[in-house]
Amino acid sequence: MAAAAGLVAAVAAALGALLMAPGVTQPHGEGSAVGRGPGPLGGAAAERHPAGRMDQALLLVRNELAAQGLRLAALSGACHQCLYQFLAFVPPSNGSLREPGTAAVMVDTQHPLTLLLNGSVGDRELCKIQYNFGEFGNYSLVVKTLSTSLNTSTETVSCDLVINEGPINSYLPILFAFLVYMGILAILIVGRLFMKIDPVRNWVYKKLNPRETDRLINSELGSPNTTDSINSDPTPRFWSTASRQRLRSLDTFRGLSLIIMVFVNYGGGKYWFFKHESWNGLTVADLVFPWFVFIMGTSVSLSLSSTLRLGSSKQKVLGKILWRSFLLILLGIIVVNPNYCLGPLSWDNLRIPGVLQRLGFTYLVVAALELLFTRAGAENGTLETPCPALQDILPYWPQWIFILMLEVIWLCLTFLLPVPGCPRGYLGPGGIGDFGRYPNCTGGAAGYIDRLLLGEKHIYQHPSSSVIYQTTVPYDPEGILGTINSIFMAFLGLQAGKVILFYKDQHKQIMSRFIIWSIVMGIISAILTKCSKEEGFIPINKNLWSVSYVTTMSCFAFILLLLMYYLVDVKRLWSGAPFFYPGMNSILVYVGHEVFENYFPFKWKMQDSQSHAEHLTQNLTATTLWVIISYVLYRRRIFWKI
Repeated sequence: MAAAAGLVAAVAAALGALLMAPGVTQPHGEGSAVGRGPGPLGGAAAERHPAGRMDQALLLVRNELAAQGLRLAALSGACHQCLYQFLAFVPPSNGSLREPGTAAVMVDTQHPLTLLLNGSVGDRELCKIQYNFGEFGNYSLVVKTLSTSLNTSTETVSCDLVINEGPINSYLPILFAFLVYMGILAILIVGRLFMKIDPVRNWVYKKLNPRETDRLINSELGSPNTTDSINSDPTPRFWSTASRQRLRSLDTFRGLSLIIMVFVNYGGGKYWFFKHESWNGLTVADLVFPWFVFIMGTSVSLSLSSTLRLGSSKQKVLGKILWRSFLLILLGIIVVNPNYCLGPLSWDNLRIPGVLQRLGFTYLVVAALELLFTRAGAENGTLETPCPALQDILPYWPQWIFILMLEVIWLCLTFLLPVPGCPRGYLGPGGIGDFGRYPNCTGGAAGYIDRLLLGEKHIYQHPSSSVIYQTTVPYDPEGILGTINSIFMAFLGLQAGKVILFYKDQHKQIMSRFIIWSIVMGIISAILTKCSKEEGFIPINKNLWSVSYVTTMSCFAFILLLLMYYLVDVKRLWSGAPFFYPGMNSILVYVGHEVFENYFPFKWKMQDSQSHAEHLTQNLTATTLWVIISYVLYRRRIFWKI
């Protein structure tokens, strides 16, 4: 515990003392120039308009044109096929007093911007500048006349972007955090080397007394467990007889997904790449939930196989599946409720979909499907199949037919369901996307079904698309239609479990099958997306849980599971720590981090709420605390399962 507390203190101290360095990014575009210096509106003018908000910079526009004012608009590079957004009107220069017209605006620094300046006379485009502004930077955009044509009286205008005050390097906190955690890792590696010394190891084992811990481990969501009845089955079929312990790689995979999920839910240091993508594409935050669903499916396969082999009836197991699903959905609706300020029984505005609700329903469908169509002897390879290479697939053809039927339903509803006021098969964000033609069509059929069946007040009110695409209608990323593809994701995880069952102790076979699955999923994703972010048949989209999103995430999941299986269970080069511990108590950690999110020590009043360094310190500290809590619970043999 002392070492764990020291880790938290070290992270907080290191990130709190970050040095900030200036950085400059060069622009692109015709008729523009960039310089550094005090600038015509630097100094006192900059002090009057401090750029004080995170992920923003101050832009001072100076209009030296005496004949016309300027209209300044901007377009974010992250906004696909969007309308320019008006920022400010800059008055013309006062020629008699030789005073330029000025306007100050705050511009976004998370993504490159395209600035468009139009003249008020004839709405003529004067210049267009592409630039990636730096956080807390102070810039001046000077618009002046270079020359005037005598024949047409047309002015040649120049737009010069000047850096009055350099931006800070907002990514330094991430570097410092990485170095701190690498230092902690180095200390742990040295400690492990000391553990190879017999006197040290014997003393530690005597103090910790870990001999019974593994026997008391039970995980939630149907995680595999071969220690429930060791006397009745002394040789579990999918673990080596010598070790008689869980596949640690599964819990490590689950724990990694969970810890990243906790970190991004707490804010991820307020960095844009630790937030969900506005619409199409992927960020770090978009990876973790499908991985959690995937490993849940893997665990279902292993646990049901073990339970049925030990003699439990299908009716009894089905009852447990129904009860677990009910508890997960109930926890999601009642406990993890985003409307705490309105009271726990605020039914008028209660969000019905959610992460735990989707997990519960997905678990119900996949576990029931596996239970109902499991055939005796299939996992032992005793059933004859026309193609031995597909022995982990062909015996389960009814499951595949069911899943393919679900996918047909998803495709038909997505592309054929008529949505009032929207084009058929629309997959866009609405708002200002698609040049503003479909402002209220966010999510197409998926959004329409949720608003129709659940009501606008009972779905997520602040979707990620509202920031970049300025959408105004509610949209829920855990909605009804997307649940079909979360079932598909869990089913692919189920296939990973079948591979482990069919090729028990055949490590090369297991890893080669994982590689094959990954390649197949990757090829499907490449076809669906045309290897592009926006132009594919079905783009990768977490909000929609599109088919391409599922195939891409499962491609990554098979690779990641392969690496963990090799390092943790085959070669035993890594124990799985620290991710193994939260993976053992995933429901407790997830519910706990949601319930206690706004309580100390997971959150405190910041001295500077506009600092990435402080946010990152707070979010990493909170996440690390949950790792420590899960480790303490593991040592005390406390595991919460449902």
